[in-house]
Parts: sequence; structure tokens; C-alpha cells
Amino acid sequence: MAERPALLALEDGSVYRGHAFGAAGETFGEVVFNTALTGYQEVLTDPSYRGQIVAMTAPQIGNVGTNPEDFESERPHCAGFVVRELSPVVSSWRARESLDSFLERHGIIGITGIDTRALTRRLRQVGCMMGVLATGSHDGGALSARARAAPRIEGRDLVREVTCSQPYQWSQPSWRSPARPLRHHVVAYDFGIKRNILRKLCDQGCRVTVVPAATPAAEALRLQPDGIFLSNGPGDPAAVGYAAAATRELLAARKPLFGICLGHQILALALGGTTYKLKFGHHGANQPVMDLATGKVEITSQNHNFAVDVGSLAGRAQLSHVNLNDRTVEGMQLAGAPVYSVQYHPEASPGPHDASYLFQRFVGMMER
Repeated sequence: MAERPALLALEDGSVYRGHAFGAAGETFGEVVFNTALTGYQEVLTDPSYRGQIVAMTAPQIGNVGTNPEDFESERPHCAGFVVRELSPVVSSWRARESLDSFLERHGIIGITGIDTRALTRRLRQVGCMMGVLATGSHDGGALSARARAAPRIEGRDLVREVTCSQPYQWSQPSWRSPARPLRHHVVAYDFGIKRNILRKLCDQGCRVTVVPAATPAAEALRLQPDGIFLSNGPGDPAAVGYAAAATRELLAARKPLFGICLGHQILALALGGTTYKLKFGHHGANQPVMDLATGKVEITSQNHNFAVDVGSLAGRAQLSHVNLNDRTVEGMQLAGAPVYSVQYHPEASPGPHDASYLFQRFVGMMER
């Protein structure tokens, strides 16, 4: 691959120069780091990364190429991609395309050859920052100024950019999993839903109707669901007020309800709670979470920059899971109601499967 110059400039004036891969051009976004060792294709196609430039901390990326099975949505959604070393060799029997051509085909700019350790340390010290990623030769100071002027994640409704436009049915189980009878009907709100969540629901015998994020509660209930699911998604939960309003109405119907990631935060807002922005967020497949009911520890996959303020939910919801790194809220449930949510990703993809029991719990609620 011919070397093309590229640079990443952060709003604090930090500049990292390397080589371009993927598409050519210029992009901006909130720069975050992801500590997963595997699963970069799932990361790239996760709609929750809308508006963000993702830096992988694993030193070599691209060695297994890309394939048709590991898409979490129709296309990549991140604003840009940063790696220490782009593997020059693709070695996997499942690969159909290199990472370089995959990103070029989808118009995503990548940069390789920078010190991702230094970048990660900077983000941990300062916090998430806006950045500009550009191919070609540029003045770093001018790009840093553009990064400071770029619109921030806070207050932006990124959900409308990734949600489906029309309802659709999903009945495909996980890859190589046997088909099961579909006994329960779940209406899933698409705030940026990952396909593996839908697959996991089907694995548990659920027929899923996916609806757009702005679907009124009355319209969702007319579909006669056995349960309601609130999906993951990008950005600031406080900017998705229409979702919290619909969730309040759904709670009144007393249907079993399960929320993941942004869905967890929207549920908290619907209950009258508040959310806040983390310094550099949780992005990776190795976050330890304790289930307070059992005392068991799960290693979890996570991707979020906002968290629920546990104090704001006093008397409204019960804390069920806590992050063992920083004690942030990782789950909650309602006393006397079939409603619960988690901040992390039990569907993994990528990541461990310690928390897959949460899908079984949801089905159990619908059966009861």
C-alpha cells in the first residue's frame, strides 16, 4: 500500500502524524479509545459510534480483514478510525475484503502509524476531545482550531441519523445457531440498534418488530407486543427527549421492558433521573461489572460516554449492577414491575458472553 500522509489534530493542540488508509478527505468527531483486542469490524459498524473518531489500543488491526457476517448495521458509522499498525496481510478463512478497501468503499478515513499509547494517555488525562482527521499535508495548528470550533456531542440528537425510517421484522438467529420457535413478540425501539441484539432475542424465541426511534408509545402498543426493548445508540441521552416521553407511556402499560446502553439511560430519564458525561467513557470488551443480587462479577463489553446519576433515581429504581473500575451505574430495575436495564452490552459482539443470561431473564418475564 502506497504511503499517503495523514494527521489527527485534537482541540488542545496535540497533533499526531501518520499515514492514511481507507478514504481520502477530512472529517471531525469526538476522539475516543477502544480497548477491545478483537472485533474491529463490529466496532466500526456499531451505530453508537456515530460522530466519533475511534482509536484502537490493540497494536495491530486489520489482520482478519472484513466479512459479511460481522456487520452490526448496514455500514460503518464512526467518523474516522485510528490504529497503531494496519496489518499488511489479511489472514482469515472468513475474510472477503481488507480493512483498507472496506473503509475506502464506505467513505471512512483511517490513519495508521501513530503512537496510540500516547494518544490514549492524552485522552485519559484531558478527557474526550474533539478532533479533525485529514489526509494529505496540513498545518496542525489550523486543524486544531477547526476541532475547537466543531459541534460537540452534547446536546446533539444523533439517534435520528442512525434509526430506521420504517418498521421492519427480524427473525434471523445468531450465526450457526439453530432456529427456534418464535413464541414471543418483542417491539424493539431502534435508537441505533446492533444486529447481534436482534439475533440474541431470536435465539431466545422472540419475533422482533423494529420501530423507528420516534415511534409514539400508542403506536408501539397497537402492535400487541409481549415485551418492549429499548436499544443502544449514539450521543447524549438528554437530546432524545421524545424517546423518554414515549418510554414513560410504555411504563404505564406494565409490559416487560428491557433496555441496553442508551436505552438504559432513556429509561432513567423517563423515571425522572438524570445523566452526565464521563471523562473519557467506557469503550472496550474488558469492563468488570458486579451483579449486586448475586455478588458475581461479569467481564463486559461497553461503549458509552454518558452515565446515569444513581442519586437522581432514589425511590424510583433500584441499583442492580455497578462498574468495579469507577463505581458508575451499570444496571437498574424497578421494584414490583417487570422492568430492568443495563449500561453494558450483554450481546457482546465483540466481547465476552458473561451477561447473556439477561436475554433469558427478559424472556422469563414475558412468559410469566
